[in-house]
Amino acid sequence: MTDPASPSGETAFTPLYRHMVLALLLLAYILSFIDRNIMAVLVTPIQQDLQITDSQFALLHGFAFAVFYTLLGLPIARWADRGSRVKVISIGVIFWSIMTSLCGVAKQFPTLFLARMGVGLGEAALSPASHSLLSDMYPRKQLPMAMAVYTLGITIGGGLAYTIGGQVYGFFSAREALVLPLVGHVAAWQVTFLLLGLPGVVLGVLLAMIHEPARTGQVLSRNEVVPLSQAWAFAREHWRLYLPGFAGISMLSILGYGVLTWLVAFLQRSYGMPLQEAASVFGAIYVLAGSAGTLSGGWYANWLQRRHEDASLRMVVHVALLAILPAVAAPLMPNAVASLCLFAPLVFLLSAYFGVSIAAFQSVTPNDMRAQVSAVLLFVTNLAGLALGPAMVAALTDFVFAEQAALRYSLAILGAIMAPLAALLLWLSLPAYRQRWHAITG
Repeated sequence: MTDPASPSGETAFTPLYRHMVLALLLLAYILSFIDRNIMAVLVTPIQQDLQITDSQFALLHGFAFAVFYTLLGLPIARWADRGSRVKVISIGVIFWSIMTSLCGVAKQFPTLFLARMGVGLGEAALSPASHSLLSDMYPRKQLPMAMAVYTLGITIGGGLAYTIGGQVYGFFSAREALVLPLVGHVAAWQVTFLLLGLPGVVLGVLLAMIHEPARTGQVLSRNEVVPLSQAWAFAREHWRLYLPGFAGISMLSILGYGVLTWLVAFLQRSYGMPLQEAASVFGAIYVLAGSAGTLSGGWYANWLQRRHEDASLRMVVHVALLAILPAVAAPLMPNAVASLCLFAPLVFLLSAYFGVSIAAFQSVTPNDMRAQVSAVLLFVTNLAGLALGPAMVAALTDFVFAEQAALRYSLAILGAIMAPLAALLLWLSLPAYRQRWHAITG
């Protein structure tokens, strides 16, 4: 998959070629969220086979994935800045896909834990390199829309994890158990992992055929890079902006990952919904409501900008306040229909804020520190959401209520704490945000 070079030596990408690359990267992002979230569909059969508690499952789903995904994100991003971004992406996709399939041959908690760590390591390579690659392939005016299309992978992939995962599991659970060479007996949930990992290997090979574009824009020499000590000094000077702001967004991330991890298990335990039905219904809600929220968040922030200088961060405060009611009430509804009707707007809200929050802090951060600030924001929110969100719900269920059927109360408590706390923290950062806005705009 190549594209001819222009006489100047730079790659002359045609619109068709750019869109083909964007489609491949979008597909990779979709697969990453399918492989990341598929475990949330398979809570019950995994717990039954491995004989593990909710807290142990939370370690598998959240902490094991988050360890490498967050800690190695920055080193891998530096590799992508200095070397071949195409190579970083293709190796990452193939590696996490193989590790997803290896989750399907794990028969004990430690081996499944290690395989999940491998999934996180591979996925850490995708987005930083993809963002850089697209920035050099698309003209500046077309880049925002290209990035918006790419980020749709979050909600599309997250939703498909539930629908496809539920269908695959349902298909194999209704049939005789499989026996594979060297592996032996494999349960339906293991077959689900094995099959979902295969497409990524093929996609990784296709991605390796992309032509590496020339790097455009200003490239700073090593001596011109802002030292970490200087960036840290700036952050300390403006801690009233960054500390409560980052903490508030982290609270929303904890709420989001907590809901996504335990929603299918909640529908099974509280309303007796079959796994396949629960996964399919919530998957459809996540694709539709989540995608609508992602696109609507940017539109609302732009509309608010005409009235408030702190519009982007103010919009996230609004999201946190609006999320309180559905986050608390949805798990407590008397039937599944009423519950899902409230979870739909919650998914919409929790999908609307993240891109706007990144833009908010980029707007008030000095240009030569934006990458570092963005990396810290992603590190903090992903570590908090992935590691703490599922674990907090599980800890309440295991150690406070000591009953799996009480999962609904654990989810309601999480919403009652995290959404108001997020709104308060973000509100506290607004004055400092406006101060920085005036300092930059004059």
